[in-house]
Amino acid sequence: MTTHPRRLLADQVRDDLLARIHDGSLTVGAKLPAEPKLCEEFGVSRATIREAVRSLAEAGYLHRVHGLGTYVAFRPRLRHSLGHNLSYTRLIQQAGLRPNRRVLGLERTKAGQEEATALGIGEAEVVRIERIRSADDRPVIYSVDTIPETYVPGVTDEGFGGSLYELFERMGYEVAYGEATLAPVLADEQLAEHLQVDAGSPLLRIVQVDYTTVGDAIMFSREWHVPGVFELSLLRRAT
Repeated sequence: MTTHPRRLLADQVRDDLLARIHDGSLTVGAKLPAEPKLCEEFGVSRATIREAVRSLAEAGYLHRVHGLGTYVAFRPRLRHSLGHNLSYTRLIQQAGLRPNRRVLGLERTKAGQEEATALGIGEAEVVRIERIRSADDRPVIYSVDTIPETYVPGVTDEGFGGSLYELFERMGYEVAYGEATLAPVLADEQLAEHLQVDAGSPLLRIVQVDYTTVGDAIMFSREWHVPGVFELSLLRRAT
């Protein structure tokens, strides 16, 4: 089996840039030199530079901003066990990073078919919240959460800006567990814009239903995660 020459060159460029990130030559937030300058420095084609940069971006070391350029975004990955239903805000804080939530949209409406099936509520009224979560100003999760209106009566729109798990606690409900499915997907134009990645970039999609201590579905969530940010682990027991 032969190895494509461009792949070897791209790996060399990637390793060199990664070494600069680790030794501090390229600091967090620094803008990567333009493609022509990198081509001249490494003596390779634009295709090779793009392949190396794409690899580092997918691994979470670089952050692309449409129309502005590519920036160093190296941070330790946020470790999260899939066996624990932990607030992402708390997880980001525990990693020493600055969390931020931005509400893109909030509507009170009838449950859609997928939402109604997941929550087992028919065409009941729900609150649907569309949000972006960031770590040190870098978008890392785009989510759409759906909650039956009966669990959050009287809560104003502003009340959904914080942690939804903490909101449930204030309303007297405890989330006992969640059932989730994970699947790799590619970013469409809308997801690419929300998460500041290129269209077609790989993302991790998590669909989850959270349940109360009495087994009632309290929230249906759909999340799209930027790869290379969260390191997910799972305990697998022998059968």
